[in-house]
Amino acid sequence: MNKRQLGRSDLFVSEIGLGCMNIGTNVSEAQRTIETALDNGINYLDTADLYDQGVNEEIIGEVIKGKRQDLIIATKAGNKFEKGKQGWSWDPSKKHIQQAVKDSLRRLQTDYIDLYQLHGGTIEDNIDETIEAFEELKTEGVIRHYGISSIRPNVIREYVKRSSIVSVMMQYSLLDRRPEEVFPLLAENQISVVARGPVAKGILTNRPLSDMSETIQEKGYLNYNYDELVSLRHSLNKKFGEKPLQSVALHYCLASSVVASVVAGASRPDQVQENVGAIQTHNQLTVEEFNWLQQHTKADVYDSHR
Repeated sequence: MNKRQLGRSDLFVSEIGLGCMNIGTNVSEAQRTIETALDNGINYLDTADLYDQGVNEEIIGEVIKGKRQDLIIATKAGNKFEKGKQGWSWDPSKKHIQQAVKDSLRRLQTDYIDLYQLHGGTIEDNIDETIEAFEELKTEGVIRHYGISSIRPNVIREYVKRSSIVSVMMQYSLLDRRPEEVFPLLAENQISVVARGPVAKGILTNRPLSDMSETIQEKGYLNYNYDELVSLRHSLNKKFGEKPLQSVALHYCLASSVVASVVAGASRPDQVQENVGAIQTHNQLTVEEFNWLQQHTKADVYDSHR
C-alpha cells in the first residue's frame, strides 16, 4: 500500500484509510474488519468520540494493542454527548476539547493521538480559543498534529490563515467535486485533504442503482437527479469497460496530489478487501481519463458558508 505525507507533518498515511464509523459494536466482527485492513497495508484508522458514544474508540483501542506504533490513529472532538442519552451539542471550547482528548486517550488505550480533528465548526465559533486548545495539546505531546473536518469554505479559510492544521477532512467524490475549489489554497499551504464518501453512498460502485435507497431513487444525489445518475453510470461503464466503478472513483480522488488518503468506510472484511483491490489491482487514471471524468461530471461549488 502506497503512503502519502499528510500535509507538512511527519505522518505518512496509507492511500486508503479505514473509516471506522460503521464497524459496529460487535467486538469480534469489528476486530476482523480492522485486522483485515491492517493485513492489507492500511495504517490509517479514522474514528471520532461521537461514534457509538465512545464505543467505537474502545473497540479500536482493544484491537490495536501491540500494534500502536505502526498505526496512524485519527479521532475527532467538538460534539458533546452524555453516555446513554440521545443527541449531542456542539462545543468547540477549550475546556471541552481538553476533557474530550483525555476521554479519547483512555478509550483508545494510548498516550497520544496522531491526528486530532475538530469534528465540524462554524464561523461563529471562537476559533482562536479552539486553535489554542489544539496547540496546547500538541505542545503537551498528547496529540502529534491536528486538523479539521469541515466542508465550509469560510471556516476552512480561517483555519488555514490562523492555525497550523495539517489536514482537512472533506466529503469528496466524482459526484461531489465541490472541495476542488479549495484545493489550490490547501496545496499552497501544504495542507492535505482526507477524502470521505469516495463512492457516493455506493452509487460509484457496480451495485445496481435500483438497489439504492428510496431517497436516491426519488431525489438523486446532491445536484444529480436519478435520471442523470443512470446516464452517467452508463457513460462510465462504456468508457471504462470491465474496470470496476469503485476503482475509477477511488483513483479519481487519489489523482489530486493534495489528497493524502481516501477514507473508505467498511462494516465487513470483504468491503475492506474490495476497497484495497480497487486501487491495487487496477492502474491509475491516465491524463486523458482524468480529463474525461472532469468533463462528464459537474464541477459544483459550495452554495453556503462562503
